Amino acid sequence: MKIGIDLGGTKTEIAAFDARGVELLRRREPTPVQDYAATLTLIATLIDDAERALKTKGTIGIGTPGALSPSTGLMRNSNSTCLNLRPFQVDLQRTLGREVRLANDANCFALSEALDGAAAGAASVFGVIIGTGVGGGIVINGQIIDGPNAIAGEWGHNSLPWPDDSERPGAPCYCGKHGCIETFLSGPGLARDYAQHHGNTLSAEEIVARSSIESAADQALARYEHRLARALASLINVLDPEVIVLGGGLSNVGRLYKKIPELWGTWVFSDTVRTRLVRNVHGDSSGVRGAAWLWT
Repeated sequence: MKIGIDLGGTKTEIAAFDARGVELLRRREPTPVQDYAATLTLIATLIDDAERALKTKGTIGIGTPGALSPSTGLMRNSNSTCLNLRPFQVDLQRTLGREVRLANDANCFALSEALDGAAAGAASVFGVIIGTGVGGGIVINGQIIDGPNAIAGEWGHNSLPWPDDSERPGAPCYCGKHGCIETFLSGPGLARDYAQHHGNTLSAEEIVARSSIESAADQALARYEHRLARALASLINVLDPEVIVLGGGLSNVGRLYKKIPELWGTWVFSDTVRTRLVRNVHGDSSGVRGAAWLWT
């Protein structure tokens, strides 16, 4: 049995799968707010309850925001800041008494969609998270690419490419810089753009819902599409993946899959763009599935 855990900023999900990938159990609980010790306790409790219910032990894979530093073994770059500078994997293994495999949550998403999801059969896949934050993961021939610095795929903390004057210097990012892709393409980034241009405040979900009937919302989404096309074009110029899979809340915006491929050719350094842009198959389940597949 394989157990996967998706540790998110607001919810923590566990799922268990048999050797064929059939789901045996699934449960979600609120993530303790900025409480490291309570987070460890929650994960241990979820695993213990699942194994008791299924009457067997499983391998454990966990998708986390951020990643372990190759030099210190401590968590870093997590927007769940209580994890940063903590020996999270060591503490989990001590708590559980066995080996735990960890990967960035975007890597888990990409692995799930590359193995048997929207990008199944593709040799090179870039998985994109566009939601509360912006992340990415690279899977080549069914294997996650971490890189020597454990930051492969972290496109959300590059600068927005080909910015115009109105986009400089950009909003401050929690990473300490300004104008990161995440500050433009996250849900809060879309909401901020709408407020800056149109005065009143709407959530990203409200902007998307109104885009077909309200000019201001449609314009905000058009600016978002232009920025996403530039950001993905820059990525294609470096990685040239066969498939880009979108995940996160904004991946549900259907018009992206038509509009972005119409736009990105302006910036891709090629006379043709064969990269496919697709919506995820497994939805919110991709992170927890990919975490379980860390033992594949």
